Amino acid sequence: MMGSRWGDGVKLCLTGWATAAIVMGLATFVSPSIAAKTTKSRAEAKSAAPAKTVSKRRKARVAQARPSAAQLQGLRATDDPLDLRSSVALVVDQDTDEVLLSKNPEAVLPIASITKLMTAIVVVDAGQPMDESLRVERVALDTPRNNRTRLKVGAELTRGELMHLALMSSENRAAHALGANYPGGIPALVEAMNGKARELGMHDSHFVEPTGLSSENKSSAHDLTLLVKAAYQHPELREYSTSPDAAVPVGRRMVQFRNTNALVRSPSWEIGLQKTGFISQAGRCLVMQAELAGRKLIMVLLDSAGRYSRIGDAERIRRWLHGRIDAAPANPTASPAAVVTTTLSPALSASMAEGGGDLRGGGADSF
Repeated sequence: MMGSRWGDGVKLCLTGWATAAIVMGLATFVSPSIAAKTTKSRAEAKSAAPAKTVSKRRKARVAQARPSAAQLQGLRATDDPLDLRSSVALVVDQDTDEVLLSKNPEAVLPIASITKLMTAIVVVDAGQPMDESLRVERVALDTPRNNRTRLKVGAELTRGELMHLALMSSENRAAHALGANYPGGIPALVEAMNGKARELGMHDSHFVEPTGLSSENKSSAHDLTLLVKAAYQHPELREYSTSPDAAVPVGRRMVQFRNTNALVRSPSWEIGLQKTGFISQAGRCLVMQAELAGRKLIMVLLDSAGRYSRIGDAERIRRWLHGRIDAAPANPTASPAAVVTTTLSPALSASMAEGGGDLRGGGADSF
């Protein structure tokens, strides 16, 4: 009896072991296939996710891209003999006001951070001490989309340091701090900016805030030559705007800032004053006072299409001016450069047609 029970137990155990072995064997046999399918499924899901994310990002970028004011006015379609990428261009002799190059100079457009030149002029005119410590505050239009800054809210810098960063690195919080600490605050500063514009004869210009983040800050190339000429009269603005870089204490550490205009670091250029600007409505902008071809010139480039194209356009103009001088006959009464224009002055267009000076295909925008 006991033997029978013991035998039944053994049979039961053997049956259980067999079943377990069969199950384990099946599992061993089947699992590689299942694992492979699972791995493949996971890999496909993983590879599909980034593609979807990238697609969304690309769509977001396309959706955020907005045409500039000059583009909406059709100015980017304007041809010129130098194949400039800028919708607006103007080069004048600083001393004689002779126009050497002209392209849509009367168009009134957003000027982005070129606004900071007027902010600086008004602050200097107010005679406020440059060594006074000011606190950095958040800008009303300060968003991650339209403002990259290395100045932390709450940092304290001198007025001179803030003006330096506003003109050299185009720091919006620095320009805002200058305005906020102007006698009467930003409303009084804006009033003074518009008053200064009227005083300088800048009849196409209007300002609403000190940074240039607002597209309502507008001017024309003609007016901006007057602004550059006025700013050039202040030695501190010449120094601040053209220094290649500067280390400034921000909180407990020194932070290195660089000039937004790469041309100040080029041995081919002798720049006395400059300012860059960019918001989507304004495109890439640049104003400069520079000595070219033996003359002190003021150069204005507005709504340049492409990240480096304003630099490329400046290079085209520099090479064209030097080329004109090298090719000019030995006539002491002749102007070193003929006027280049587009459609605004037929007489000036005719003067360009008489003598080359074309730079088609020259001057890389990636300078």
